[in-house]
Amino acid sequence: MGLKVENVVKHFGEKLAVDHISFEMKEPGVFGLLGTNGAGKTTTIRMMLGMLKKDSGEITWNGKQVERKNVKFGYLPEERGIYPKTKIYEQLIYFAELKGMKKEEACKEIDYWMGRLKVDEYKDMQAEKLSKGNQQKVQFIASILNNPELIVLDEPFSGLDPVNTELLKNVILELVEKGKYIIMSSHQMSSIEEFCSDVVIINRGKTVLKGNLKEIKDAYPAKRLEVNVKQDITSYITELGMNIEKNIDNNYEINIDNEEQAHTLMKNLVNNNISIDKFELKKPSLNDIFIEKVGA
Repeated sequence: MGLKVENVVKHFGEKLAVDHISFEMKEPGVFGLLGTNGAGKTTTIRMMLGMLKKDSGEITWNGKQVERKNVKFGYLPEERGIYPKTKIYEQLIYFAELKGMKKEEACKEIDYWMGRLKVDEYKDMQAEKLSKGNQQKVQFIASILNNPELIVLDEPFSGLDPVNTELLKNVILELVEKGKYIIMSSHQMSSIEEFCSDVVIINRGKTVLKGNLKEIKDAYPAKRLEVNVKQDITSYITELGMNIEKNIDNNYEINIDNEEQAHTLMKNLVNNNISIDKFELKKPSLNDIFIEKVGA
């Protein structure tokens, strides 16, 4: 069951854009597809949805070849895909009918989602008159109107302020609760960490890392320590040979060579009766891992 991508290859002339990419999504949730600009993410997505023809490999949904007749999907592309001179409501109906929806059903879904995403006041406005964030929300609505099983979100939070980002996050969580399969591609690593249990990172068309995100992070040693105290402890840190990365009002982020250094610091602070509000060993973030794998 679910989505399976096996050894997929795509050339554009002499350029190898996707080089034997493989990953699998066996159950509902959010899967992270990551890579730098030009890494092959969008090409992979378009092959996955049957928009581009692959050179070789297999892409299946519930054991069948991915075709429009076999999978009902929704796609939010990174680039804007709405008509700037057309009124929002009119074009949402148009997109819904393209996906085989009856007008009455489409209007019901549009009314619900425009209200849910707080853009109903703009339904009679031309798209070009909306802010980038509201255009993004309209485009998101267009991608899910037909109640798709598989949803691909390419930079879904682009152009959104923090309030609307939180609103869209809640909607995505609701979709997961309804059993949707969601592929998310984003440069906002914190969002990927928040949603995705499994990820694949590609670079120059090749897979450089894939698997369960928690297991990937657990395989890395802790290299950073966060300590929040009420007084200056710089001398305690430097005498152990550790480097202070950041210190704001005695909230320290410290680079460590090994966990033993952290344990020694804790012991020294306690022995000197220093009140500790927070003392946390931190594994590398997904952002750290991403830079390590593709930064060169």
